[in-house]
Amino acid sequence: MGVIHVVMFSFKPLATAEEIQGVCDSLLALKDSCLHPDTNRPYMKNITGGVNTHMGDAQDRVTHAFVSEFDSDEDREYFLKTDPAYAAFWDGAKGIVEKTQVVGFRPGKF
Repeated sequence: MGVIHVVMFSFKPLATAEEIQGVCDSLLALKDSCLHPDTNRPYMKNITGGVNTHMGDAQDRVTHAFVSEFDSDEDREYFLKTDPAYAAFWDGAKGIVEKTQVVGFRPGKF
């Protein structure tokens, strides 16, 4: 297993259900639209996500979570800092997403 990237969102109070669904669909579509700069092929191994079903007080209003996997730290860093498809995603989402929490880890590395 490679590098895991977890992102959790809360959306702005006035965001519509259609806007929220659009952000979720756009994020999931990055698996196919994010292309490696050397191979010009998708480099994200997997992505999944959904609505937070545990809405207790400790959740800090996080409503959605997404988990993606990359082969390497370099691929994840390219995704976060350089990939134009990811940058375009945030250009569209920044008016809808209120808060973001991010966690990254390598499974089994403590």
